[in-house]
Amino acid sequence: MIAIMFFAALVSVLDRGILSIVVDSVKSDLLLSDVQIGLLQGLAFGLFYATVGLPLGSMADRYSRRWLLIAGVLVWSGGTVLAGFSTSFTGMFIARILVGLGEAVLAPAAISMIGDLFPPERRGRPISLFMTGQALAGGLSISITSFLLAAAAAGKFSAVPLLGTLTPWRITFICCGLAGIFVVLALLTRREPVRRALAVSTIAQGQSGAALQFLVRNRGVFVPLYLGFALCFLAAYGSGLWVPSMLRRGFGASSAEIGQWLGPLQMLFSATGPLIGGALVDRFAGRNEPLAKFRILSLAPLLALPAAFAAFMPSLIPAAALAASSTLPVTIIGTTMLASLQSMVPPQMRGLSIALTGLVNTLLGATLGPLLVAVVTERVLHDPARVGTAIAIVAVPALLGGSGMFLLALRALRRQQLTGGEAALLTSNLPAAPASR
Repeated sequence: MIAIMFFAALVSVLDRGILSIVVDSVKSDLLLSDVQIGLLQGLAFGLFYATVGLPLGSMADRYSRRWLLIAGVLVWSGGTVLAGFSTSFTGMFIARILVGLGEAVLAPAAISMIGDLFPPERRGRPISLFMTGQALAGGLSISITSFLLAAAAAGKFSAVPLLGTLTPWRITFICCGLAGIFVVLALLTRREPVRRALAVSTIAQGQSGAALQFLVRNRGVFVPLYLGFALCFLAAYGSGLWVPSMLRRGFGASSAEIGQWLGPLQMLFSATGPLIGGALVDRFAGRNEPLAKFRILSLAPLLALPAAFAAFMPSLIPAAALAASSTLPVTIIGTTMLASLQSMVPPQMRGLSIALTGLVNTLLGATLGPLLVAVVTERVLHDPARVGTAIAIVAVPALLGGSGMFLLALRALRRQQLTGGEAALLTSNLPAAPASR
C-alpha cells in the first residue's frame, strides 16, 4: 500500500506540474497571456485544492479511504486528460480545477491509511517515505514531461490512434493523465485497512472552539509563523512554476535540456533538504534548545535568495543549478515548520495546526505566487523574455518578508518564556499556563 501511495504521489505531482513545462506552447496554441497562465497555475488549482482539503479530511474519517482515493485519482487524471483536449482558457481552467479537486484527496486519505496500517511506533518511516516521494516527484516530473515532449516532437506517437494527430503538449497531458489508470488498478488489488480506535487527539466540535481560543491567545506567535511560511512558499511556487519558462526564454533551452538538467538537480536538492532539516531539528531537540528551530526558520529563507537571480547566470547549466538549489532551503523550512508546530500546540490540536499550514500555504503561496510573477512580467516589464527578472522581483521581498515574520514569531516566543505563555511552555515540554498572548 505504501508503494502504491508513493506512486500516486508521483502521478499527482506529475499532473500538477505539466503546465509549467509547456507554458509557451499552450500560450501559443490557446492565445493566452502570461497572466492567464498564472491563473491556471495558481488560482485554478490552488484555490480548490486548499478549500476542499478540510472537508475531504473529514470524509476520510467516515468513509472508505480506498474508494475516496480511487475517486480522487479518476478526477485529477480526468482533469489532466481534459487539459490535453482544451481549446480555450475556460476549458483549461475547468481542467485545472478538476486536478486540484482530485489531488486534495491524496494526503488526507494516505496519512489516515498509514495510521491504520502501522502502530504508532512504526509510522515514522512510511510517512517519511510518502513525503519523500512527493519531494522527489517535483524534479522527476520535469524529466518525465520533458521526455514525453521530446518523443512527441520526434513523431514517436504518430502511429498511435488519436494521439498521432495532436501537438506535443497535448500528447503529454493525455499520457500523463492516463497514468492514473495504473494507480486505480493497483488500489483495486488492496483492501481498506481496518480502522484502529479513534485517536485521543481527534477534535470534536467543542474542542474546535478551544483550539481557536488557543490560537487567538497566542496570536503573537502563530500569526507571523503562518504568514512567514506562506511568504516563503509564495516565493517557492512563484519561481518554481516559471523556472522552465525562464530557462527556455532566457537561455534558449529545449524541453530535453530542461529535463536533463533541471529535473535531476531539483530531485537532488529536494531529497537533501528534508534530511538536513530533520537532522538539525533532532540535534537541537536533543540539546533541549526549543528556540533553535525558529532560528533555522529565520535563516533558511535567506539561503534561497541566490536562486532568485538564476536568470542572471551566464549560461544554461549554472542557471538550472542555481534555480534548483532553492528547493533545499524550502524543504528545510517545511520540515522545521511541521516539527515546530507538533511541539508548540496541545496534542488535540496537532492535526488542525498542520491543516492550517496547508490552507495558508496553498491560498497565499500556490495561488498568488505564479500569478504575481506573470503580472510583473506582462504588466510591469512588458517582456516575456524577462520572466527571470520578474521571479527575482517577486521572490526576494517574499523571502525577506518570510524571514522577518519568523523573527517576529521568535521574539514573541521569547517574551512568552519570560511570562510563562502557553506556546513557550509547550515548546519546552512543561505544563502550560491557562492563557497568554
